[in-house]
Amino acid sequence: METVERIVLAMAELMRRQGYAATGINQLVEVSGAPTGSIYHHFKGGKPAVAAAALRQTGAVYIELLPLLLDPYDDLATGVEAAFAQAAEDMETTGWANLCPVGTVTGEIADTVPELREVAAEVIAHWVDEGTRYFVGRGLSDTDARSAIYALVSALEGAFILARGQRSREPLHAAGKATAAYFATMSARIRTQVPEPGSSAGR
Repeated sequence: METVERIVLAMAELMRRQGYAATGINQLVEVSGAPTGSIYHHFKGGKPAVAAAALRQTGAVYIELLPLLLDPYDDLATGVEAAFAQAAEDMETTGWANLCPVGTVTGEIADTVPELREVAAEVIAHWVDEGTRYFVGRGLSDTDARSAIYALVSALEGAFILARGQRSREPLHAAGKATAAYFATMSARIRTQVPEPGSSAGR
């Protein structure tokens, strides 16, 4: 594994486990196996630059899970609920580890590290764009698809926090049922071809 990749993966794992503020260069050196000089050679901006690379890489990997989780299901609502249930199982199996550092780090640094907040916003925008494209491919309108990915990500990130805090699967199962119901409503609109609110067909 290349040095840069080791550094970025180590940073992503450290932020997943303990957040941005608690992660220092010395710890990054220990986990990545890369000397301090090598880190600063590859990342001139130091810790924030490594964190930015880790957020971008993690974000790119996470959105790729969307089709892997939902493609096996003809019914989107069923697939969404199953995805939340799988996330609940994974969290418990890993000792309630944080499954996604992007949301956690975003909440931590939004008001204190502007350059990282911008990177987080970039990652989220990529999720929305890719998720919208995927759901349009699954039959939703552009408007519904964009709302769908926002609803999915928001419910999942919020449920991660509650599940970790309570050490319980219940928040993820509840969020999964609620999000699945929302998807079922959109799917029903497609089947009955009810115009979207505000569309020209509905006027």
